[in-house]
Amino acid sequence: MPVSLSSETLELLKEGENLLAFSGGTDSAALFHLLLNENITFDIIHVNYNTRVQSYDEEHYAKSLSRQHNKKCYIQSITLQSSNFEHNARNLRYSFFDEIMKEQSYSNLITAHQLNDRLEWFLMQLCKGAGLNELLGMQSITAHNNYNIVRPILHVNSEDILSYLNSNSIIYFLDESNNNTKFKRNRFREDYASPIIKEHSDAIAKSFEFLQEDLNSFYEPSEVLHVNELFYFKTATNRRSTLIEIDKTLKRCGYLMHQSEKILLKDRNTVVIGRRFVVNINSSYCFIAPYVKTVMDKVFKERCRVLRIEPKLRGYLYENVESFQTVELLLKG
Repeated sequence: MPVSLSSETLELLKEGENLLAFSGGTDSAALFHLLLNENITFDIIHVNYNTRVQSYDEEHYAKSLSRQHNKKCYIQSITLQSSNFEHNARNLRYSFFDEIMKEQSYSNLITAHQLNDRLEWFLMQLCKGAGLNELLGMQSITAHNNYNIVRPILHVNSEDILSYLNSNSIIYFLDESNNNTKFKRNRFREDYASPIIKEHSDAIAKSFEFLQEDLNSFYEPSEVLHVNELFYFKTATNRRSTLIEIDKTLKRCGYLMHQSEKILLKDRNTVVIGRRFVVNINSSYCFIAPYVKTVMDKVFKERCRVLRIEPKLRGYLYENVESFQTVELLLKG
């Protein structure tokens, strides 16, 4: 099957300032050339974990491609302990991405996740206990902090990508650590995802399309606004849509909710999340703010009582006048 970028991402990429997360592996090497073929402007960013002999070669390849095609190339070289490597590597990687995206004013971070990755994620979430939004957590376009994460080849399977690379004589590297089944994702890939997708690739891609349509049919997106660190949006008519918006907003803040926290929000209107954020849902608005404990004066407490502002939300509002004024206007209106 021909390999191409998804139509839903093309317009966004052609209009935006783009940064490609480039490892030098099969997927990112293919995506680099697919972007070139579409005349999309982009630069690249690469993280060298120094875990393998070929790590230096991959970094050199990133630099060489960027020079050849006149692109900026941002490199970070790090060394991590083996304990909880994948989790720590992801956190450091996205911290670096966030830093460069902000400093250089890029609007889109392009990643090379493909159909096999999406199926692996789906199966891992399925085995945790998840709803449709969590199962489809890997989207073509996702808002993250102050930029978009764009995945233009999420519909393409790894076999077609490899065929594209070989038929076009494109250099790529194979990471042998992807075969190490001590990592959970690799076990799911080896034991479940790869055998299934080899037999049913087209049907799986179509199923994801249908599931996405189902999600869109009940999900009521809300415009999330913010004043300083206070985020707020109108409460949806169905609880599930509100919970999805909360999850997305916290991800923008760099926090991934635990399953237990999502369960609490099904029944409770106010929950402290990770000891860092307070989420408050009322009939009109949902508020998300840092969880702050502080001493407040009686006048402020009384104003909050009259407005029926959730007590756990008051600490942050007490220390942020502009945010309090916003909440006051919303609740009076």
